[in-house]
Formats: sequence, structure tokens, C-alpha cells
Amino acid sequence: MKKRVFFLAACLLAVSCEKILFEKDLASGNPYDNFDYLWNEADRKYSYFELKEIDWDRIRIAYREKLSVPMHEEALFEVLADMLNELRDDHVNLVSPFNISVYNVHLRHPKNYHDRTVEEFYIPDFRITGPFVHDFLEDGEIGYIRYASFAYTADKGSLDYLLLRYRNTKGLILDLRENFGGRIINIHNILERFSRERVLAAYSITRNGPGRNDFGARVPLYVGKHDGLTYEKPVMVLIDRGSYSATTFFSLLTKALPHVVLLGDTTGGGGGLPNGGQLPNGWTYRFSVSQLLDLQGTNYAENGVPPDIHAEFDWTDLTKDEILERAIAELNR
Repeated sequence: MKKRVFFLAACLLAVSCEKILFEKDLASGNPYDNFDYLWNEADRKYSYFELKEIDWDRIRIAYREKLSVPMHEEALFEVLADMLNELRDDHVNLVSPFNISVYNVHLRHPKNYHDRTVEEFYIPDFRITGPFVHDFLEDGEIGYIRYASFAYTADKGSLDYLLLRYRNTKGLILDLRENFGGRIINIHNILERFSRERVLAAYSITRNGPGRNDFGARVPLYVGKHDGLTYEKPVMVLIDRGSYSATTFFSLLTKALPHVVLLGDTTGGGGGLPNGGQLPNGWTYRFSVSQLLDLQGTNYAENGVPPDIHAEFDWTDLTKDEILERAIAELNR
């Protein structure tokens, strides 16, 4: 790193280095070729044009006018990233050696989770088992389990321990607020612990044709049955706009389980599975190519799964979590 800094400093002292630095920053390949490739790939494969009422043709005209030859890499990246962000989708990214574009859907809505409030005033002596932070509430009557990310493996041993520890409670609270998603397998690992039967829960469809609303057949999605330890008493699942991707997927599948209730704010979306590829200049990209539907065929998953019970966090008093309090009240009914 020191050698590189010294080299650049030395170059700045010489007029001849102006050309070297300029050419190094130029976009690799023709900017129009990279733009057209990315626009066409999204046009053929992105799954939410009609649902979001996105005028992709207008967007092409508006952003292609921003190109020029020659063009610096960072300027080209900004144009391509801004175009992709018109899709308003956190599963849409452009990746270069110097930057990654993200939409950050959770920043466009109020935050409804404060970890210190929960840890200091509700579970000060919490335990950590695998990816789960947990403890008893209400003098042992209720179990609280925080799962921060579906990227962390919900393993059999941890789940067995949790269900044994809280088996005599009258209800569980599973806190998935600000859980941005992760691995699909963890959805099934957890949900099957709330069911002894295999239950049809949703459908998935994947874009498969040139038309922007061309999709393949519905693929059924199930909550599997579990023959070991399960929990079939009431479960309150806490969600908010930061509950994205796999957490939206999880939230929609809970609709098939009558004893599981969603509480909080609408999830952030991200129910479509992403896929991607590589531009001619070597940068990579991804975007949503599928849709997640409920049993009636409604697509809640991209705009967010609404809660069964709405509640909001009050940031004027950080000694209290109104969403968690509402879940406790519901379980105490």
C-alpha cells in the first residue's frame, strides 16, 4: 500500500503522468456496450416491471443520454447503478472492484427495533445459543428468541435446546426485526419446528419469456413437518421494514400456520430470488428473477408482507419496546 501511495505521489509531480492517471480511470470497453448489455439483461429477466409499474423504456432513454466516450469508470458506475436503483429493489446490485450499489430499502421507512432497549430492559441476562439470543419473559411464562440474520445457520442442536427450554411456556416471541435475510434453508429449519404436518404455504413463479409479464408455472412451496421437537402453542413473530428477503419469505409462509401471528410493521419485501451475470467490462450484477405468491396468487412479497397486528416503536422512550410489549399482551390474553 505504501509503495502505491508513493508511486501516485511521484506521478503527480510529472506532467506526463496526467495521461497515465486519466487512462487508468477510463471505463473498460465501450460505455454504450456495457449499458446496453445490462439494460437488455434486466429487460429479459427482471420480474417486477408490471407490479411496480416501472417504465423501463423511458429509463433507458433517460440514462443512456448520460453516457459519453471516453468516460471514467466511476462515472459509468454511477449511471448504471442509478439506473438499476430505479427498480427500487434491494436484491438489485452492481459490483465493481471499487464499489457496490445498493438500494437500502430499509432506510426509506421508520426503524422499529433498538437492540439495547431489548437487552437492557427485557433480557439483561440473556443466553446465546448458536445464532439465537434468548431468555424468559413474564416470570417464565413467555419465551423470547432473537434471530438477527437468516445468514446464520439455524442448526438442529440449537433449535432442540430452545424448544426444550421453552416447552412449558404459554407462548413464544420470535424477533425478526432488522433481519435482512440470508439462506433459504434456515427458513425451513425454523418453520418446520412449528408444524407436525406438511402444509402448502405459497407459490413461486420465475420469469421465462420476452414479455415483461411472462412467467413459468407456479411451483408450490411447503412448510415441512418435523417428527422431533416442535412448538404448537401461540408464536408471535416480530417484523418491520428491515425484515427483508428471507425474512419476507418466512413471514409469508407463516400465513399457513394458524398459531403463528405476525406483529409489527410490514416487511421490507425482497421475496423474489436474485440471479445475475457479468458485464463485458467484468463488473457483475444481480436482480430479482422470480416472484413469491400467497395461496390466493397475491404478490405481497415484493412490496412487503403486512402484519396481522400493527405496532410501532416509540423512540421518545428507549426504556420500553412497544412492539414487544404488544406481543406480550397478546400472549397474556
